Amino acid sequence: MTLTDRFADALTYTCALHAEQRRKASDVPYISHLLGVASLAIEHGADEDESIAALLHDAVEDQGGAEQLEAIRARFGARVATIVDGCTDAYVLPKPPWRERKEQHLEELVEADASIRLVVGCDKLHNARALVRDYVELGEALWQRFRGGRDGTLWYYRAVADLLARDASPLSRELEREVSRMEQLAANARR
Repeated sequence: MTLTDRFADALTYTCALHAEQRRKASDVPYISHLLGVASLAIEHGADEDESIAALLHDAVEDQGGAEQLEAIRARFGARVATIVDGCTDAYVLPKPPWRERKEQHLEELVEADASIRLVVGCDKLHNARALVRDYVELGEALWQRFRGGRDGTLWYYRAVADLLARDASPLSRELEREVSRMEQLAANARR
């Protein structure tokens, strides 16, 4: 696959959209997550539309809701917008209750196409790696960062890993390993 000027445009657009955002409870620019997800998507065989959607997967939730989705559609096309839409679990601020949003999104992922599952899987893998890394450093204090807390966060990542396991892909196996590692760290902390 060759990335064209569309990808470069998406990268610039993403940097501008998320310029002020930081990762949860840190000083790390949020763009690091978006670049990580796009990198994972490319490594797992994404085409250019999927790679662009990986960069933009949080734009609707964090930067403008349905209006942002239409801006993405106009600038990057219907397929990119459809993938971003499939990665989005909230269009309004404040967001609906956390558990309700996650359950609804899981239901939608059951029927989602392979492109959406690819980007969601890369998003969750990148987040799970960060969770494991931070958990080693912070221990149980880590869970205070998350609306779902310890149990809700572990439930959600397990549910996504189980759902994506049906793809039997290297990505789903990698996500399974990382989520299992997170669960094992959490179980050891409870002992």
